[in-house]
Amino acid sequence: MLKENIQKMLNQQMNAELYSSYEYLAMAAFFESENLSGFSNWMRIQSREEYGHAIKFYNYLLEARGKILLTQIEAPKVGWHSAEEVFLDTFKHEQKVTESIYKLVDLSISEKDHATNIFLQWFVTEQVEEESNASKIHDRIKLIGNEKGSLLLLDHELGQRASSK
Repeated sequence: MLKENIQKMLNQQMNAELYSSYEYLAMAAFFESENLSGFSNWMRIQSREEYGHAIKFYNYLLEARGKILLTQIEAPKVGWHSAEEVFLDTFKHEQKVTESIYKLVDLSISEKDHATNIFLQWFVTEQVEEESNASKIHDRIKLIGNEKGSLLLLDHELGQRASSK
């Protein structure tokens, strides 16, 4: 059985992952409105990944005989000025998620909850990838600057992303 404080934080993280899915879907909609369907594709896949992360927490809570507490999801930001701003927000968001995962890991260690600690290690590794992807795309957009042709090439590249998880 999960300790109450761990169960509470696992539920908070599950709900945060659902918010992440919602936020990336809002970003996908923004890119559609800008006729950047490749960027939109990338964000839609990211949204599905985040939903999958929430389901991992959901399933773990159930397997560990915890209780599920779904909370209201805050409305995400809906407007950006540029692709660069979207990916800066994406990178910052992933940094916040990493911080949250690390707090959960720290709690699982302090509470000697080895099963939860092992479960969370997948997310520790995943967050390295998430931050790296967002940072690399943001850096490429900054490098492109006002070159619309280059932005369209990147849009085409991001449109090739296929769901892998």
